[in-house]
Amino acid sequence: MTGLDSGLNAGTSPASSGTGSGTGPASTGPAGAGTDALASADPAARVRPSTRTRTRTRTGTAAAAAGAALVTAARRTVTTALVVALIPVAAALLITVTVLSAPVSIPSRGAWRPTRMAGFLLVYLVVDLTGVLAASALFLHHPRADRDRRAAEAFALLARLLAALRKVADRLFRLEVEMTPALPVGDRPPDVPLVVFVRHAGVGDSFLLLQTLLTDVRLLPHTVLKGVLRADPCLDVLLGRVPHCFLPPAHGTAEDAITELAAGLRSRDALVIFPEGGNFTPRRHRRAIASLRRLGQYRRAARAARLRYVLPPRDAGSLAVLAAAPTAEVVFVVHSGLDVIASARAAWDFLPFRRPVRVHWWRIPAAEVPVGDAARSEWLLGQWERMDRWTAEQAVAATPHV
Repeated sequence: MTGLDSGLNAGTSPASSGTGSGTGPASTGPAGAGTDALASADPAARVRPSTRTRTRTRTGTAAAAAGAALVTAARRTVTTALVVALIPVAAALLITVTVLSAPVSIPSRGAWRPTRMAGFLLVYLVVDLTGVLAASALFLHHPRADRDRRAAEAFALLARLLAALRKVADRLFRLEVEMTPALPVGDRPPDVPLVVFVRHAGVGDSFLLLQTLLTDVRLLPHTVLKGVLRADPCLDVLLGRVPHCFLPPAHGTAEDAITELAAGLRSRDALVIFPEGGNFTPRRHRRAIASLRRLGQYRRAARAARLRYVLPPRDAGSLAVLAAAPTAEVVFVVHSGLDVIASARAAWDFLPFRRPVRVHWWRIPAAEVPVGDAARSEWLLGQWERMDRWTAEQAVAATPHV
């Protein structure tokens, strides 16, 4: 639209610079007559193509928005129906495995692993459905609520649901978390936004972090998540009401979506991102190093090859966050204990937990973050080397490593 308007203005400028008497160069030739006609036309007629373009753009945008809303509604209907259908299945599974394992578990004082896992599955599904129903009730109660109020209600509901799941996990799986240094509980939340870079390893680490940020630190997490988590209808609904970023995004690039999310940070907000892109596995470690070598980043690949327990952080999203939120303080979070649960077989072997899940974090003021993408890339990899050293100190034989 802007280009079209500029072209029209450029085309009319010769006529406007003539004498206006019809005898000057702008009016004598055929080209001059065309230009004079354009100059003397009704101004509304000259902008009519631009108006039509704007109308088509608005119509297309509205149609795209309506289509996206329809897809979202269909997806949430299907996933919610699936949760409803799975609840009686999970209840039947819980009864069955409890009855079948009782003759062995009671005399031997066994761990009742099948009962614990089936019980948690049932509770998770019930909590998930409760969240969807509660979110629907909030919408019906305040159908015209503004965006900030809707986000505040969604954060509060998400905090209660995650706290409920945490209590059940504590009881069923003996989940105990040791945090170093201790969280600043009771202090007022920071008056600057935070960017939280987290090591990704093990089942449930993202849920545990979100619960800690919401209930223990009283921060509002703006999270970058994989799009597959939309299959959880409660997360789909609640995160849809708060600032978030599912990857890959529906439109544009991942970097653009992350930049937009980071640019909107305010005090009490914490943007949570997992720069490794997935849980650690030796295969992903090898692929990450091979990718760096293909890109000609041999020095970075050599440093990454020395990481034994973590994947090298991906630059694109992380650097986009730091550039879009220059006043944010940066927090790094590394944990050990969940990383041993890398498969269903590992869950069977290590649940309930035999030792606490240990979490370590450190905070860096915005003024100490390097300037420029190259310096920040080196600095970020250095922080991941620190994570690797800490994880090595906490590792057990079953901790995935290279």
